[in-house]
Amino acid sequence: MNINKHGKMNESAFEGKTVDKKLRKSEKILDAALMLFSTQGFYATTIPDIAKAMGMSVGNIYNYFSSKEMLAKEIIKYSSDILGSEIRKVNESEGSAKEKIRKIVALYFEMASSKPQHINYFLRVYLANKEVFKDGCEGMVCVSSFITELMIFFEEGVAKGELRNQDFFSAFGLFMGYLGGFVFLSGEGVLDKPLTHYVDEISLNIYNALKQQ
Repeated sequence: MNINKHGKMNESAFEGKTVDKKLRKSEKILDAALMLFSTQGFYATTIPDIAKAMGMSVGNIYNYFSSKEMLAKEIIKYSSDILGSEIRKVNESEGSAKEKIRKIVALYFEMASSKPQHINYFLRVYLANKEVFKDGCEGMVCVSSFITELMIFFEEGVAKGELRNQDFFSAFGLFMGYLGGFVFLSGEGVLDKPLTHYVDEISLNIYNALKQQ
């Protein structure tokens, strides 16, 4: 414990502990809301539902998030930050563009399998309810952490002569089309094998579509 010479807790240390505690509580609310939104849908989920899942009062939820819409926007930023941080690790690792594509596909499919709420939220809430995100999440603002890391990956691949120089969103659409499509098929029960079974094949297809000719 950080005690000053008068035997009292240092004020800045106390404030830091308070901020950390509030941050942890905010993240727990985000996790609970993420789970409910991704399974029940945005409109079918209410603040009382989230409060019940947290064991909190409705009023206390509003002490952290002023509206359901604000909560929805913070969730997409939260999920983007998590996925972006994982792709950053890939960008900072050694390896060719081909090897890094496989790492990104593997981590995306792993997240879709072990933490499906993050991917489901993006596909079934964020993309399906754009009216909820129109104020404050215009364009790619709320998924910038994730987008930035993919942009870095593409730019480095082009700079090294491994990937074809093309419009970012063309490359991004191709990459995410493969990943999102397979996650959707898996979620619908169409695939007869787990997502991880398809990592090598999908990675090779993406690389062949993006590589320098």
